[in-house]
Amino acid sequence: MPNKEENHLLHLFSHCPVCGAKTFAEDSEKSKRCKACGFQYFMNPSASTVAIIVDEMGRLLSVRRSKEPAKGTLDLPGGFSDCHETAEEGVRREVLEETGLVVTETRYLFSLPNTYHYCGLDIPTLDLFFLCKVNDTTGAIAMDDAAEVLWLPWDKVKPSDFGLKSISLGVERLLQMHAENPAIFR
Repeated sequence: MPNKEENHLLHLFSHCPVCGAKTFAEDSEKSKRCKACGFQYFMNPSASTVAIIVDEMGRLLSVRRSKEPAKGTLDLPGGFSDCHETAEEGVRREVLEETGLVVTETRYLFSLPNTYHYCGLDIPTLDLFFLCKVNDTTGAIAMDDAAEVLWLPWDKVKPSDFGLKSISLGVERLLQMHAENPAIFR
């Protein structure tokens, strides 16, 4: 397995994207600067959204991943935000694409930094967790990159069943929040 430094995206950029000069050099651990034109590029995380949806019986919506990374493990609906899209719009779109459910209300809960391993690269992300309301949970079906839709009672939710690190950590935090105040999720 390559070390973290070899997978860092900044190491892949050898030419300035503005002027094309080969003088694009590391300026800091998170940026490169062109010595020819002065352009500085910062490697910032991509925004990713996570939906927490609870049905009328108090069960948490989970999906089984149909694609790598972590194919076959549990996940929460969500994904990358598109350009010119708010995080709230992104989480609504992702829920619709993965489950067919229409999100009517979103409430930000918390965020976690993450590294999403994709095509041999480590993509830095910032995962934004939202409590989402839907009018009708009965029509949930597995679509897009979800192989299966599952409604899990809180006492059956195990962070270790969730294959992506930040989702697993987020589920731990959600379980703690639920234990302290289950009314949050109603």
